[in-house]
Amino acid sequence: MTQPQPRPRPQVMTLTDAAAERVRAVIARSEKPVAGLRIGIKNGGCAGMEYTMEFAEQAGKFDEVVEDKGVKVLIDPKAILYLLGTQMDFKADKLSAQFVFNNPNQTSACGCGESVAITPVQPEPAEAGA
Repeated sequence: MTQPQPRPRPQVMTLTDAAAERVRAVIARSEKPVAGLRIGIKNGGCAGMEYTMEFAEQAGKFDEVVEDKGVKVLIDPKAILYLLGTQMDFKADKLSAQFVFNNPNQTSACGCGESVAITPVQPEPAEAGA
């Protein structure tokens, strides 16, 4: 009897070409060697949560490592369920330049765009007999 094949894990986050190019540039300007850019979330702002980004000198034991378009981002383990399916983009216009997170789990955002409300992904129930 053969074992059922596990379902492939979805990639937590993808990057657009613009985001990958910007991450590459930011990492290149780091004063110290870094393993990648760590993405997370924290409580704060008027909508309840804010995205965080910081240089990571090394991957944490439980970080989710995402390699996309030649760059590495590390996802804080506390943020994984909030970020599943998110696309990271970089937008620049005359007045601002910023990373933008197109997150299917985001339920609302404040007017200034600095904070968001995010609902974590709920695990699917296990199939009977599996």
